[in-house]
Amino acid sequence: MNKNYIKPFEWSIIEEGFDPENVEASESLFSIGNGSMGQRANFEEDYSGKTFQGSYIGGIYYPDKTRVGWWKNGYPEYFAKVLNAPNWIGIQIKINDTELDLNSCQVSNFRRELNMKEGWLSRSFQAILETGEEIQVETKRFISLEYNEIGAIEYAVKAINFSGEISFSPYIDAGIVNEDSNYDEYFWEILKIVNGQNNGCILSKTLKTAFHVATAMEVSFTLNDQKVAVAQQTEVEEKSLHYTYKLPVFKGDTAKIYKYGSCVSSLNYQKEDLIEAAFKNVKKAYNLGFSQLLESQKNSWSNIWHTADIIIEGDIRAQQGIRFNIFQLNQTYLGTDARLNIGPKGFTGEKYGGSTYWDTEAYCIPFYMATKDASVAKNLLMYRYNQLDKAIENAQKLGFKNGAALYPMVTMNGEECHNEWEITFEEIHRNGAMIYGIYNYVNYTQDFEYVPKFGLEVIIAVARFWHQRANFSEAKDQYVILGVTGPNEYENNINNNFYTNYLAKWCIQYAAECLDRVEQEFPEDYKRVMDKTKLTDEEIKEWLNVAENMYFPFSLEHNVYLQQDGFLDKELIPVAELSSFERPINQKWSWDRILRSCYIKQADVLQCMFFFENKFNKEDLERHFDFYEPLTVHESSLSPCVHSILAASIDRMPKAYEQYVRTSRLDLDDYNHEVHEGCHITSMAGTWMSIVQGFGGMRVWEDGKLTFNPQIPKEWKSYSFTINFRGNIIKIYKSQTDCKFFNESKNEVVMLVNEKEILIPANKSVTVQC
Repeated sequence: MNKNYIKPFEWSIIEEGFDPENVEASESLFSIGNGSMGQRANFEEDYSGKTFQGSYIGGIYYPDKTRVGWWKNGYPEYFAKVLNAPNWIGIQIKINDTELDLNSCQVSNFRRELNMKEGWLSRSFQAILETGEEIQVETKRFISLEYNEIGAIEYAVKAINFSGEISFSPYIDAGIVNEDSNYDEYFWEILKIVNGQNNGCILSKTLKTAFHVATAMEVSFTLNDQKVAVAQQTEVEEKSLHYTYKLPVFKGDTAKIYKYGSCVSSLNYQKEDLIEAAFKNVKKAYNLGFSQLLESQKNSWSNIWHTADIIIEGDIRAQQGIRFNIFQLNQTYLGTDARLNIGPKGFTGEKYGGSTYWDTEAYCIPFYMATKDASVAKNLLMYRYNQLDKAIENAQKLGFKNGAALYPMVTMNGEECHNEWEITFEEIHRNGAMIYGIYNYVNYTQDFEYVPKFGLEVIIAVARFWHQRANFSEAKDQYVILGVTGPNEYENNINNNFYTNYLAKWCIQYAAECLDRVEQEFPEDYKRVMDKTKLTDEEIKEWLNVAENMYFPFSLEHNVYLQQDGFLDKELIPVAELSSFERPINQKWSWDRILRSCYIKQADVLQCMFFFENKFNKEDLERHFDFYEPLTVHESSLSPCVHSILAASIDRMPKAYEQYVRTSRLDLDDYNHEVHEGCHITSMAGTWMSIVQGFGGMRVWEDGKLTFNPQIPKEWKSYSFTINFRGNIIKIYKSQTDCKFFNESKNEVVMLVNEKEILIPANKSVTVQC
């Protein structure tokens, strides 16, 4: 693959020229979605080259049987996978009985564009078929935000050098299999195929989970922009429905098909109503027409961009990068359904199963709080609250008692479904992220009432887990946590990971603080929760004893906290001395060699200092950054954004900018050589933070005050972003000389800028020299 083939444009992702080596990468990068469903950017017409077909529906999954060589007690029975759903976009094209296949014809003037401002995907190209016919093709498609069960395609073919026949064969293919199936199983059962005049539907059911999905299509045609009726030939197969329409054309004519698709599921409808609902949707789309649906799409995206956009002047690659990240986040999750969450690949691929990870609480909540409103972030918290019983069951399976909860590393329904032992059993830091998400939400929104109503039960269950997971070391005369894996997955089964131990200590202390406040301010909720959990003062004292006596590995020689016990036994060779031919090491080295090396996938200690920056002084941050950054290979998508934010906070702007470019263009420039598998959606929220919290220096500390410490890379003329802070819309503009704050709200806003308090009246702006 050519890593730098994406053209730099402010509002679009553009590919010019057709290269089969780039097809799978482009299928990821040009993916489209609307928070409820999405699809990779597969061609509508058939393609015999290497391709990764992918259409996905939020919340529809299959429990693929676990595949491991050595079963261990506590392993989940299955790995939950977002299902590759029936494909509704397909349109086979024939020119005088010769199939259009970009893998076997001469392709020129190929151009693909993902317009992020308006939310649509287009392609155009000329092709000379093996039989000599030359055509011009132009396509455009989108998945509607306003009508979130509808997609639309406009596909035009122009006859350049011939007269004859253009054949369109739109179809629904329900015979789809997952690329990542453990045993090459087929996950769907076809229940019914309904064919009609210019429309049709397939009703499918997932095996085991019994989700029902109806996938419908409706088509219409124009010739030279005039509507035409075309005879339909129908072909019904075991798992697919094909219609064929043949249009006679003269040289210079343009034949066009409009195809409308709908996917509806038993998550939202009664099973017996699905076919009718799907047909109703495609009929609605047909009646509205492609142009009106497209206008609605533009308006919907305009509303999103009003608060979500970040504008960068003077650096087009940086501008394209941040908009791509924001665009994909909004295509993945819009916050309207508390049953859904944010998969690491969103709707762009199948890696990681499309399930929920700790990334949501650690990285995504700040983005959704600030660019939408508190209700969206609250839905993400409610997702975990609603799965608390399952988290307690997960802990029980591993031997924990008394209502202790271990939230899953990977889940669809609250059950753990990850089955690599060093992650399933050991990457327990994810439990702390659940509580950090609550803390972050309460700080930002001041909605402490969430804690007594819902969050306190989660906080208690997690504190119980940490209390039981730690054990007292006679040798150290402190509590230790053994046999863990931190966010740095290049070290497994280690003892006293700094990040994990710190989170355990903090979670317990935060639990005690919340209990005290709830008892004072919400006595009825306090009694209800205490009765339900059977929590006693004696148990809380035991928790706090663990927290107050937690052990943290520390090097007197380097004056830094160590990632874990024994880290200095490694040979500390900086990444700069590694040959580029050995990178990425996760693709070039054996796992044995990686585990023995000093190289860090993402720095655990710095992750902790990012979360709890106010607990460390600037000298601490500098010292630890200088120790760990040279050893970090950033082969986790979640790593560069944290390093960018911390670098900005210690005035290392060149490094902050370097890491911003890496996180914002991680997929566009394919830093980790894996974009063909899908985009890194959850880390994209970290990219947003690298500007807002990194360069903008935005913080909301425990006193509830909004603060900024704005800086700007030398490569930029200016940047601006907008946040929704407790219902107040605030725009921040930073140039090389000053900073302007615009209050677009009806209330005055007070904030700290470079530690000085400023007041911005309603609908006014203030300029600060900084």
